[in-house]
Formats: sequence, structure tokens, C-alpha cells
Amino acid sequence: MPPIYITYLNRLDIEELKITDDEILAAIETSLATQGRGEAIIEPRMHLEPGVANGHFNVLRGALKAPIDSAGVKVVGDFVDNYKLGFPSELGVLLLMDPRMGALKAILDASGITDMRTGAMTAIGAKYLARKNARVLGHVGARGSSYWNVRLLNHLFDFAEIRVHSARPESRQGFAERLSRDLGKKVIATDDWRSCIEGADIVVEATRLSAPEPLLRTEWIKPGALVVPYGTMSAIELSLTDIMSKLVVDDWGQCKGGKFGSLRAHVETGRLSAATLHAEMGQIVAGLKPGRERDDENILFWHRGLSLSDIALGHAMLEKSARLGIGQRLRFA
Repeated sequence: MPPIYITYLNRLDIEELKITDDEILAAIETSLATQGRGEAIIEPRMHLEPGVANGHFNVLRGALKAPIDSAGVKVVGDFVDNYKLGFPSELGVLLLMDPRMGALKAILDASGITDMRTGAMTAIGAKYLARKNARVLGHVGARGSSYWNVRLLNHLFDFAEIRVHSARPESRQGFAERLSRDLGKKVIATDDWRSCIEGADIVVEATRLSAPEPLLRTEWIKPGALVVPYGTMSAIELSLTDIMSKLVVDDWGQCKGGKFGSLRAHVETGRLSAATLHAEMGQIVAGLKPGRERDDENILFWHRGLSLSDIALGHAMLEKSARLGIGQRLRFA
């Protein structure tokens, strides 16, 4: 048997790649179009709860045909109390594999990938579903993916006003200061949900609740807004979907099952179903279904996270690492 070599990219390697905002967005948009055309395989995520801490593991699996042409599995933890230990809530690993012979191609630190691809999904969703002249962003949550939500949304929209909020004052202030420094514009840390959300053109809810609690009020959503809730535990009222012109998800297969997710109660009560769903995001990116059609539409986009996004971004990083000579080459067999 000929030798098999794999590429190993740790967190420092991925940072050294200096992958750009445009490279991240292009990878995710390509994967969504591939999914929308039916040229991808995605399995619903699985959960593993060790039962010894406040958290669980997500196991995501999928495969993309050309131009990416790769299969992958990501295992990522979601442990709410990790900040007490000085670690992010999400730590993970991504395996990329040859879909034709099953050989392992690469092992990548997936913590940064998870944050980047989540932010890119939010931003690509807004590209197709938000008003083109959206000027105000209201973002609740300050976990790892929140930074990339705001950064990549601002890359596309260049907001006139960005508001952020999270439960802990030190967290929201530090988040606003980091964003202000990196984006080169003022970012406002609000003291409450309402002042963050009310009147915003794009509303993102990325909280870390320990149990469902309706903190985001339907009455605060302005006409024509895009709302993107994707917390593990729901922070929205049941009535939120009642005011929406379109309900969009990243993958209906994984949104309709399981016990986690911000719209779980909406699925269980029939407010979000195969009949009320407008489209999957990939269908819109592939041009098979319309995105926003009028400025007065209220649209909700719920994304739970796609293995295909991880695979696509990991593939882009793998290709760039080969060009730049970054990472370690390990003999596997």
C-alpha cells in the first residue's frame, strides 16, 4: 500500500493563514450553492452529552461535490461555563476525507472555523434576505461566533450604527471595544435587549442561555427587518414567526428534529413546518427560490450550523496552507 500523508493545521497555523473576509464568504456561498443544487450530502447533527458539565458535543457530517469535492466530520463542544476556565465555549476538530477512497486528508483545529463559518452564514443570509440599504445592526450575544457575525455583516453593509448587548457588562463592553478597534467605527454596548434591538434593520440573537426564556420581544422588530436567531436555547417569543413574511433555514432536516435550537418550540407547535417554510438558504443562493422581494417583508433566518460550511472553509484553508507552506505534514499510513 502506498503511504498516506495528512496535513495538520493547529490554531496557530490557521491564524497564520490570515484568511480574508472575502475568502471566508466565498467559501460559504459556494457551499450553499452546491447544497442548493442538490450536489451535497448532509446528515442531521448528533449530540453527545457527557453529563459531567454544562455542555454537550455536536457531531456534524457531510460531503460536497465539485468544486470542493471533499467529505468531512466535525466534532465541536458547546460548554457554556468554559469562560470560567479561560477557554472559549466551543472547542472542536475537523477531519477532511477523500470521498472516493475514504483516506483522511487533513486534521484542522475547528474552533476558529466554527466561529468564522457561523458568522459567514449570518452574513450570506443577510446578503440575500436583508434590505440592501440596511444601516443599523442590533446584535445580542458576545460568544466567539458573535465577533464574526458583526465583522462579516459590516463587511457587506458598512453599517451606520452597530449596537451589541450581552448579559455581563464586562463582556459587552469588551466586545464593543474590540469591534470598534477592528472595524474602525464606534460600536455601542447597550444595557438592555430593547435598546439593542428596537428599530434595527438586522437583528441577530446569539445568546448563551441555560434554559429557554423569551427575552427578544416581537413588538421590538421594525417592519422590513431581518431577524437571525440561532442560540442553542430559545430567546424569542412564539409570536415572532407570526409577523414574518418568510421563514428560511439552513437545513430543514436538522432544524425539524432534536431538542436544541432557538425555534424548537415553533417546530413543536407547528408554527415552523414544511408547509410554512419558505426555503433553505442554499436554494436561495442557487437561484431556485427568491430571497427578499420587497423592502417591507419581515424575514427570519434560522441557521443551526452546517457540516458543509465547515468542510468548505476547511477546504479553503487547506488549499491556502499548501500555497503558503503552512502546517505540518504527517504520515498516517
